[in-house]
Formats: sequence, C-alpha cells, structure tokens
Amino acid sequence: MKLLGTLLLFGLAACVSNPNYDRALEEGAPALLEVPSDEVPDFAMDWSLREEILPALDRSIDWIHRGHAKNHFPIEGVDIQRARASLERFRELLTTSTSRKDFDRSVREEFTWYKSAGWNGRGGGVLFTGYCTPLLEGSLTQGGGYDYPLYALPDDLIKHDQGTRVTWAVGGGELPYPSRSAIEAGAMLEGKGLELAWLKDPVDAFIAHVNGSAFIRLPDGGIHRLGYAGKNGAPYHSLGKELINDGILPRDGLNLQRIRQWAQDAPPSQVTEYLHRNPSYVFFQPIEGTPHGSLDVPVTAKRSVATDKTLFPRASILFVDADLPGAHDGERIPMHQFLFDQDTGGAIRTAGRADLYMGIGPAAEELAGRIKTEGQMYYLFLKE
Repeated sequence: MKLLGTLLLFGLAACVSNPNYDRALEEGAPALLEVPSDEVPDFAMDWSLREEILPALDRSIDWIHRGHAKNHFPIEGVDIQRARASLERFRELLTTSTSRKDFDRSVREEFTWYKSAGWNGRGGGVLFTGYCTPLLEGSLTQGGGYDYPLYALPDDLIKHDQGTRVTWAVGGGELPYPSRSAIEAGAMLEGKGLELAWLKDPVDAFIAHVNGSAFIRLPDGGIHRLGYAGKNGAPYHSLGKELINDGILPRDGLNLQRIRQWAQDAPPSQVTEYLHRNPSYVFFQPIEGTPHGSLDVPVTAKRSVATDKTLFPRASILFVDADLPGAHDGERIPMHQFLFDQDTGGAIRTAGRADLYMGIGPAAEELAGRIKTEGQMYYLFLKE
C-alpha cells in the first residue's frame, strides 16, 4: 500500500435513513451484484474524455500483466484472465469507437455491469470520501520551528502477506508493532537516521499519514516528494469522529479546514491527546513523479479510487455515479465517470466505502476534505 487512501478526519455523513457505511458484509455475501441492463447508468458522455482516461487505464493494464497480479485472483468470481481481457478490450473500445453512440452500444453489448453491495449488502449505496497528496511546509533538517518528523520504514518492522500484516522484531521474537502514541511519546524512532523531513505542525504530519503521501515545500523553494512505504499495522481511528463524539466540534459542516483551526486554537496537550487516539502510523520513502497507490502504479487525480481489496478486484474498471461538492456552499457537481481501482483505503473495510483521489496540492486538499457524499459504484467485466 503506497497510499492509505482516506481523508477520514471527520465523522460519517448523516442522512435520513442513517445508513451504517462501515457495516461489514455478512459472511459469504457477495460484494458485487449484477445489474440488469435497464439499470446501467448513462456512461457514454465520458467517452469524450478518453485522453484523460487512458493514462490511468494503462497503469491498470501494466499492473495486471505483472507476475504477482495472479495472486489476487480469483475474487468475486472474476479470474485474472477475465480481468485482464476486460481492461484490454475496454481500451480498444475507447480508442476505436467512432462516436459516443458507438462506444455506448459496444460496452452495453460486451460487458456485464455490477454494483457494489454497498452499506446494506443489497446495493444500497456507497459513501465516497476524498484523499490527496498535500503540499506541506517543511525542512530536511530539524530546527527553526521544524520539529515534527516524517520517518522512513524502520528495519525492525517486518511485513507479512505483501504488507497486509506487520510485526515488530524485538528480543529475538515478534510482537505487534507499537502504536502512534507509543512511537511518539516514547521517541522510539529518534536517533536512528530515519527522518525524511521535518514539519512545523503536528496536524500537517498527521495529514501526511492519513493520505499516505506528501509533497514537502522546502525553505529554498524546492519540493521533496514522499510516498507511502508502510504502516505499523494498527487500525485507523478518525480524528474528526473523536472530536464529534466528545462534543469538541459539531458534525454539521465539519471539514479539514475546521479541524486545522481547532488544532491552532486548542492547547497543544489536547491536540496531542486526540492525535494519539489514532493508533495507526505511516512510514514514507522518497519518490520521483507522482505518488503510487497500493498497486505500485501512479494514481491519477479523479481517475483512481481506493477500496477494500479483500472485497473488490484490483485494477478493475469502475464507474462512479455521485455528486461532489462544488466551490460554493450547497453547490453539487455531478461525477459520472470511469475510474480504476488502484489503491487501498486505510480505514475502508466494507463494501459501503470508497476514497476518491483528488490530486496534489492545496486545491486538491480543500476539495478532498469536503467530499462526503453517497453514490453508486459499478464494476465492468467482459461477459463470460
């Protein structure tokens, strides 16, 4: 996992039916439900943006031809041959269809559509949130107010099962890796030469952890790029949800900007207490170019999505049908477009959740921090 894929700094959306988006599927229940042809959403408009779709699609095709890809199939009844053929045929249709109508007809004839089982296991809907690569102020050396480090992966952290489980090598044995509070309060990583960058704000460091990547703007104007290297294996706990539950901040209108303001106004000891309620801790590595998702391919703004990889097929073609927040209060912008399942959400463990990657920098961070909307998520595979 290169990006944790969540900006879940705040609580879940409230709506009339109070759906529990974190509800796990019943054991043995399918995560994908076949959609009748008359319920397939209108997708043809996105064909006009095929030049935007193709780079993300090609990254999925690249991954699915790697030798280890077969280890993640079959899943949801989809074997790797069908998954690979679906991506390649979809690319052919994008590039050879002569019109939007031609593309629409071919996809409807050749592909079976499935929707996520959603929060209720019956296709009831998916809660979409956003994540990004924040641009943060920092330094390569400590001092001058830069006191909050981002660390490289320690040698005593052992990854198992391709990083899905980690342990701590200590005393000739293995234990669960320490939590965020143990790492920070015990200064257990200091003096090991693991510091990759220093930030001025503990919330900035926390945001880098939540997103799993960060671009650091240095005092000389240079950019230091960090991507995901690993995590301590502890579960993620939402900072925003903790603040809501304790009555520190209201649920209505809660976003990343309000959390930042709370952190500026609150006593430092209170900020530390709430940050330490999230035991998950992330480690980084220097990168070139754009951040990678859990497939180890670059993620693409508004074309990559993070899901629960125990439920959904990696690299697959998705279609998202949702309304995202606009620039003004109350404004909604339809998002009806193809994306690709290229990342893993650190706090996403159900069929009722997904994270949309929104890009790099302040605008992406601001938008990602406001996305909290219900919609529908579809997967496409060639008919058997």
